[in-house]
Amino acid sequence: MVRDGLGVGVAVGLSGFAFGVTAAGSGLSVAQACVLSLLVFTGASQFALVGALAAGGNPLTAAAGAFFLGTRNAFYGLRLSRLLAVPRPVRPLAAHWVIDETAAVAMAQKDRATARLGFTVTGLTLYVLWNLTTLLGALGAEAIGDTDAWGLDAAGPAVFLALLAPKLRTATERAAAALAVVLGLGFLPVLPAGVPVLVAALAAPAVLYVKGREAGRRDGRGAPTSSETPQGDDR
Repeated sequence: MVRDGLGVGVAVGLSGFAFGVTAAGSGLSVAQACVLSLLVFTGASQFALVGALAAGGNPLTAAAGAFFLGTRNAFYGLRLSRLLAVPRPVRPLAAHWVIDETAAVAMAQKDRATARLGFTVTGLTLYVLWNLTTLLGALGAEAIGDTDAWGLDAAGPAVFLALLAPKLRTATERAAAALAVVLGLGFLPVLPAGVPVLVAALAAPAVLYVKGREAGRRDGRGAPTSSETPQGDDR
């Protein structure tokens, strides 16, 4: 369990380097990039924010897209609050570490003690490495100068996709991701930068709605009609 937490923390924490490069390439200073990692600490939202800013998006729109991506952590928190049952004084600190990776490691454990340890090891390792590599990436990008000339502007999207792809395990998740790509790219030429990300977020409820309708039709076909219902004897 400790080994799993360390492995996840190291593997994902190193991708903070790509965020530092992307943040610096989008016009943020080294200090701004580091503050984002220290205070936000959710990779997908951070990449979405700096990506929208790099494309010339309105800061409020970029922040809104990042916020919606980060709301999934609230649902993790609902599950983890009962699983971990951490003391009240440390809950604000624990909440800051509620992300995909810490939730996955904690919920894979068999009891509360190991769940707490897995959560702590993963969170601490990932937080330290993510912030350290953010600093190194931002410093490196600043020293290089024009990140576009080196092709480093693609680092952020590439890491974002690499983190997302393994999570698409079901047909529903893959359909939602595909529709999000279509919506995002389709509206990219006609909407201000940052807004297509918000439109793409509609893919999930749309796919879930269609799936629910299909399930309802299947249930309707499978339910027996009144003529098929067995009748009792009239004796």
